[in-house]
Amino acid sequence: MPLKYLHVMVRVKDLEKSMAFYELLGLKETRRHDSEKGRFTLVYLAAPGQEETPLELTYNWDGDDDLPADSRHFGHLAYGVDNIYDTCQMLQDNGVIINRPPRDGHMAFVRSPDNISIEFLQNGEALAPAEPWASMENTGHW
Repeated sequence: MPLKYLHVMVRVKDLEKSMAFYELLGLKETRRHDSEKGRFTLVYLAAPGQEETPLELTYNWDGDDDLPADSRHFGHLAYGVDNIYDTCQMLQDNGVIINRPPRDGHMAFVRSPDNISIEFLQNGEALAPAEPWASMENTGHW
Protein backbone atom coordinates (compact mmCIF):
# COMPACT_ATOMS: atom_id res chain seq x y z
CA MET A 1 0.00 0.00 0.00
CA PRO A 2 1.83 3.15 -1.13
CA LEU A 3 1.49 6.24 1.03
CA LYS A 4 1.44 9.86 -0.07
CA TYR A 5 2.43 12.71 2.24
CA LEU A 6 -0.46 15.17 2.65
CA HIS A 7 0.31 17.76 5.33
CA VAL A 8 1.33 18.50 8.92
CA MET A 9 -1.43 19.81 11.20
CA VAL A 10 -1.01 21.95 14.30
CA ARG A 11 -3.80 23.31 16.48
CA VAL A 12 -3.57 27.02 17.22
CA LYS A 13 -5.15 29.17 19.93
CA ASP A 14 -5.00 32.55 18.13
CA LEU A 15 -5.39 32.22 14.37
CA GLU A 16 -4.42 35.82 13.56
CA LYS A 17 -1.24 35.69 15.68
CA SER A 18 -0.27 32.29 14.29
CA MET A 19 -0.91 33.38 10.69
CA ALA A 20 1.30 36.44 11.20
CA PHE A 21 4.09 34.23 12.58
CA TYR A 22 4.03 31.71 9.72
CA GLU A 23 3.74 34.49 7.13
CA LEU A 24 6.84 36.06 8.71
CA LEU A 25 8.59 32.76 7.92
CA GLY A 26 7.53 33.17 4.28
CA LEU A 27 4.58 30.77 4.16
CA LYS A 28 1.55 31.83 2.15
CA GLU A 29 -2.08 30.82 2.57
CA THR A 30 -3.05 28.35 -0.18
CA ARG A 31 -6.58 27.50 0.95
CA ARG A 32 -9.02 27.88 3.83
CA HIS A 33 -12.08 26.01 5.06
CA ASP A 34 -14.54 27.41 7.60
CA SER A 35 -16.99 24.96 9.14
CA GLU A 36 -20.04 26.59 10.75
CA LYS A 37 -21.34 23.18 11.88
CA GLY A 38 -18.01 22.02 13.31
CA ARG A 39 -17.11 25.52 14.53
CA PHE A 40 -13.55 25.42 13.24
CA THR A 41 -11.31 26.94 10.57
CA LEU A 42 -8.59 25.12 8.65
CA VAL A 43 -5.92 27.25 6.99
CA TYR A 44 -3.33 25.67 4.72
CA LEU A 45 0.00 27.46 4.29
CA ALA A 46 2.99 26.56 2.16
CA ALA A 47 6.30 27.97 1.05
CA PRO A 48 6.03 29.47 -2.46
CA GLY A 49 6.51 26.77 -5.07
CA GLN A 50 6.00 24.02 -2.46
CA GLU A 51 2.21 23.95 -2.28
CA GLU A 52 2.29 20.13 -2.28
CA THR A 53 3.72 20.16 1.28
CA PRO A 54 1.37 22.37 3.30
CA LEU A 55 1.11 23.15 6.96
CA GLU A 56 -2.49 22.98 8.22
CA LEU A 57 -3.46 25.32 11.05
CA THR A 58 -6.58 24.15 12.88
CA TYR A 59 -8.43 26.82 14.86
CA ASN A 60 -11.41 25.83 17.03
CA TRP A 61 -13.76 28.79 17.35
CA ASP A 62 -14.86 27.93 20.89
CA GLY A 63 -11.33 27.70 22.25
CA ASP A 64 -8.94 24.84 22.71
CA ASP A 65 -8.48 24.44 26.45
CA ASP A 66 -7.27 20.86 26.06
CA LEU A 67 -4.09 21.93 24.22
CA PRO A 68 -1.06 21.00 26.32
CA ALA A 69 0.74 24.07 27.68
CA ASP A 70 4.04 22.97 26.16
CA SER A 71 2.76 21.20 23.00
CA ARG A 72 5.65 18.72 23.33
CA HIS A 73 3.46 15.89 22.02
CA PHE A 74 4.47 17.27 18.63
CA GLY A 75 8.11 17.14 17.50
CA HIS A 76 8.82 20.10 15.24
CA LEU A 77 8.46 21.62 11.80
CA ALA A 78 11.69 21.87 9.81
CA TYR A 79 12.57 24.29 7.02
CA GLY A 80 15.75 24.71 4.99
CA VAL A 81 17.01 28.30 4.62
CA ASP A 82 19.60 29.94 2.38
CA ASN A 83 21.23 31.91 5.20
CA ILE A 84 20.49 30.81 8.75
CA TYR A 85 22.05 33.93 10.27
CA ASP A 86 19.95 36.30 8.16
CA THR A 87 16.83 34.25 8.92
CA CYS A 88 17.44 34.33 12.68
CA GLN A 89 18.25 38.03 12.61
CA MET A 90 15.05 38.85 10.74
CA LEU A 91 13.00 36.78 13.20
CA GLN A 92 14.73 38.34 16.21
CA ASP A 93 14.18 41.83 14.76
CA ASN A 94 10.47 40.95 14.64
CA GLY A 95 10.29 39.90 18.29
CA VAL A 96 10.77 36.13 17.89
CA ILE A 97 12.95 34.51 20.56
CA ILE A 98 15.74 32.36 19.12
CA ASN A 99 15.55 29.40 21.52
CA ARG A 100 18.50 27.52 20.04
CA PRO A 101 20.80 29.96 18.23
CA PRO A 102 22.70 28.81 15.11
CA ARG A 103 26.06 28.62 16.92
CA ASP A 104 27.22 25.97 14.45
CA GLY A 105 26.05 27.87 11.36
CA HIS A 106 23.77 24.95 10.61
CA MET A 107 20.76 24.65 12.95
CA ALA A 108 18.46 26.91 14.96
CA PHE A 109 15.11 26.56 16.74
CA VAL A 110 12.32 29.00 17.56
CA ARG A 111 8.79 28.55 18.91
CA SER A 112 5.52 29.65 17.30
CA PRO A 113 2.88 31.59 19.26
CA ASP A 114 1.36 28.16 20.05
CA ASN A 115 4.68 26.77 21.34
CA ILE A 116 5.36 24.63 18.25
CA SER A 117 9.09 24.04 17.73
CA ILE A 118 10.35 25.26 14.36
CA GLU A 119 13.76 24.03 13.20
CA PHE A 120 15.79 25.90 10.59
CA LEU A 121 18.58 24.07 8.80
CA GLN A 122 21.14 25.81 6.62
CA ASN A 123 20.81 24.68 3.00
CA GLY A 124 24.04 23.07 1.85
CA GLU A 125 27.16 23.34 3.99
CA ALA A 126 27.08 24.99 7.41
CA LEU A 127 28.10 28.64 7.51
CA ALA A 128 31.25 29.57 9.43
CA PRO A 129 30.54 30.35 13.11
CA ALA A 130 29.77 34.04 13.56
CA GLU A 131 28.82 36.43 16.34
CA PRO A 132 26.55 37.12 18.03
CA TRP A 133 25.28 33.62 17.35
CA ALA A 134 28.45 31.66 18.19
CA SER A 135 28.43 32.72 21.86
CA MET A 136 24.65 33.01 22.37
CA GLU A 137 23.13 30.66 24.94
CA ASN A 138 19.90 28.68 24.53
CA THR A 139 16.72 30.35 25.77
CA GLY A 140 13.92 28.17 27.15
CA HIS A 141 13.02 24.89 25.47
CA TRP A 142 13.38 24.12 21.81
